[in-house]
Amino acid sequence: MPQLPLLSGKEIRRAFEKIGYTFSHQRGSHMRLHHGNRPPITVPNYPVVGRGLLRKIIRDAKLPPEGFLQLLK
Repeated sequence: MPQLPLLSGKEIRRAFEKIGYTFSHQRGSHMRLHHGNRPPITVPNYPVVGRGLLRKIIRDAKLPPEGFLQLLK
């Protein structure tokens, strides 16, 4: 598995919006994103999201890590 970069919550949100996720709402420091065919995900609005948490978010979205890295390009 490739090493994931350290990203902010906003950068993660923008990457998931490229595949059709839409911002639903925010409660405190957590953003909720929804997609028609994929499970909803919660992304923390932190300046830096740790690699382990990012891996969990990607897994929750049923997306391979390589696919997520392609969204960052």
